Amino acid sequence: MARGLKQRAHLNLTPLLLILLLPALFAAADPLNEAQVLLKFKTSLSNSGKLNNWDASKTPCNANSPNWHGVLCSNGKVHGLQLESMGLSGTVDIDSLTKLPDLRTLSLMNNQFEGSLPAVNKLGALKSLYLSYNKFGGEITSNAFEGMSSLKKVHLAGNKFVGAIPSSLAALPKLLELKLQGNQFGGEIPNFVSKDLKSLDLSNNALSGPIPTGLQKFGTAPFEGNKNLCGGSLQQCLGGSADKKETSKKTIIITAAVIVGVALIIIIACLIMPKKHVDSASAAAAARQVKDDELEQMERGSTHSSTSSRRGDQNKLSFLRDDGVRFDMPDLLKASAEILGSGYFGSSYKANLLSGKSMVVKRFRHMNNLPREEFHEHMRRLGRLNHPNLHPISAYYYRKEEKLLVTEFVPKGSLAASIHSKHNQEKPSLDWQTRLRVIKGVANGLSYLYTELPSLTSPHGHLKSSNVLLNDSYEPLLNDYGLVPIINQEHAQEHMISYKAPEYTQHGRITKKTDVWCFGILILETLTGRFPANFLQQGKGTDDQPDLPTWVRSMILEEEKTGEVFEKDMGWSKSNEGEMVKLLKIGLACCESDVDKRWDLKEAVERIEEVKESSSDKEDEFFSTRAAEKET
Repeated sequence: MARGLKQRAHLNLTPLLLILLLPALFAAADPLNEAQVLLKFKTSLSNSGKLNNWDASKTPCNANSPNWHGVLCSNGKVHGLQLESMGLSGTVDIDSLTKLPDLRTLSLMNNQFEGSLPAVNKLGALKSLYLSYNKFGGEITSNAFEGMSSLKKVHLAGNKFVGAIPSSLAALPKLLELKLQGNQFGGEIPNFVSKDLKSLDLSNNALSGPIPTGLQKFGTAPFEGNKNLCGGSLQQCLGGSADKKETSKKTIIITAAVIVGVALIIIIACLIMPKKHVDSASAAAAARQVKDDELEQMERGSTHSSTSSRRGDQNKLSFLRDDGVRFDMPDLLKASAEILGSGYFGSSYKANLLSGKSMVVKRFRHMNNLPREEFHEHMRRLGRLNHPNLHPISAYYYRKEEKLLVTEFVPKGSLAASIHSKHNQEKPSLDWQTRLRVIKGVANGLSYLYTELPSLTSPHGHLKSSNVLLNDSYEPLLNDYGLVPIINQEHAQEHMISYKAPEYTQHGRITKKTDVWCFGILILETLTGRFPANFLQQGKGTDDQPDLPTWVRSMILEEEKTGEVFEKDMGWSKSNEGEMVKLLKIGLACCESDVDKRWDLKEAVERIEEVKESSSDKEDEFFSTRAAEKET
């Protein structure tokens, strides 16, 4: 009897052990399952030659690093697929992808997929969907995005979609980015429920009707190319409703107020500005600028009364340095001025003071990310920075609607102008030695920012060739640094260079290595003379126009073309070729798209310091060990 009980106990125990062990068994099989899922997914694709390293003999992920091309990994799991610019076509097998429980990002941008929108709502946990620049088309059903409550980024631009924008897309509660430009969507724009929508582009479609009130904050750019849209900053919507009549009445009042305001400002300007200091062209430009400024404020519902409570600050500049020339706001108003340029954040002016000193005044309209006192404290923090490779901020002006940053004028201009103004006799091409000195100076300035601004994830945040000025000795001066915390985040994410880095476009975040990525692009631009416009705008190139790092790598792989990479006016020779190639490879290591493989700033600076003006006879093993490790 006892023996029988023992036997029954043993028999009953076996299934229980199996049940307890099942989770562990399945966990152990997960990597294999992911490999099988992806290989099945691959069979639905055509022209998949660029996925040749998808091999069942190795797992797709090794911790956070992918073993397979185009796979994004997190904690050993497949976190995303980034199959971009591969010439892929065929069918997108969504049913296979549903078996990847950790999949959060799917990007098939810049391929040749056709047909209707895949059934992406089967991937309920997806956070980012990038299908732009394919040949998808037809109508998207109204429920195409139902159940995707985690979806934050949807990019469907440059396809052939028609019909209404699906209501389920407008109902996504966490939507941050929506790019639908370059399709044929029609009908009215729905009301989007997400209060966190930061980036929007509906341009170049066939949309009609009024722009919803909640989207009017984005201005006109996201709606251009839709000739039947109205409202907001566009043409007035026609109709007889009470709301539209009230809008018309307000428009008349605003227009009259603008005309009166502009007239008063021009009269005051004529009274306080001696004519000998302002030529007629500058006065006309200033009048147009004032008119545009006032009109924009009126349209946004701003009034002059919003600033009247702080009249004491109206004409007050806050100086950050004691060793520079002193002046006040009336001095700037009286100075003759010329427009230097206009960017995403505002315009820049050169003001020639009566003292003979020339200053640059930059106007910022999207600098309200911090409360007033925190803004002042951050500016004082930037004012305390002191390094020979930083261009110091002399003073600033605070107003709720706009901010002014004042710096000394640098006659030689920017690195971008020196590199790309090839036919300007006043700006001779930079030779190799000068470019090397510039890059070393940028490295030192960037290293100083990392030391002095440790709390900032991206201490510079907007590093590009036009923000590197050159003094009389061609020493670089970093400009527009440390502004990420005070720029409105939606505007920063749309336009600042740090937010073009692969880690932000892929995962929606910037890291301590983001400035290093920007620096890597800067190095490649300086050595090749190629302006990385398509790279900085889209974060990537196309098959016809590869991004700058991809182009440089392709040229280096064909050894006989390495010499063709460098700017011809730089002064290439056999004596300096080795050092030039060394610096070029440092640039590539800095802008590596995989953050884990990308060098940190300390290593980059150390390697750059080792680069000499001319090569030695000693064999260069600089990258040999690293290349061998990468192969293994």
